[in-house]
Amino acid sequence: MRKILAVLGFILAANAVFAQKNVALQKVDSIYFHLYTDSLKKGFYNYINVDGKLSNGTWTPLDSTQIFLISDAGFFKGNDLFIDSSYKEETVRVKAVLKSNPSVHKEVIIHIRKRGFTEPLKTNDEILNEMRQKSAKSKKKS
Repeated sequence: MRKILAVLGFILAANAVFAQKNVALQKVDSIYFHLYTDSLKKGFYNYINVDGKLSNGTWTPLDSTQIFLISDAGFFKGNDLFIDSSYKEETVRVKAVLKSNPSVHKEVIIHIRKRGFTEPLKTNDEILNEMRQKSAKSKKKS
């Protein structure tokens, strides 16, 4: 029984090592921007989401340890792009370059939010009242 467990343990360990090497062999074939918003906000940090498509077809998130992020406006702190509130242009050009293979790169133009943040935020009570009203309306329809 001990021999069987020892052999089984060896097989599992070897399989785990092989799986790790297999993942490490996957290379990023291409990179894509998957932005969470359609425009950047001035005066705020805007997260720039970049994903890599691996040679086996799966996706992996890429951060500033794996890619260079370059912009024609503002500055990066990790994957966060800060656009100064005095920025006057309507768009920002962002480029991501894979550190391990600079021939893999992608560039995107992102619009700047035009509308300000003048509308007041709703209070907790206002939000709860809206939710109650919607719930009451849906119960009446049923």
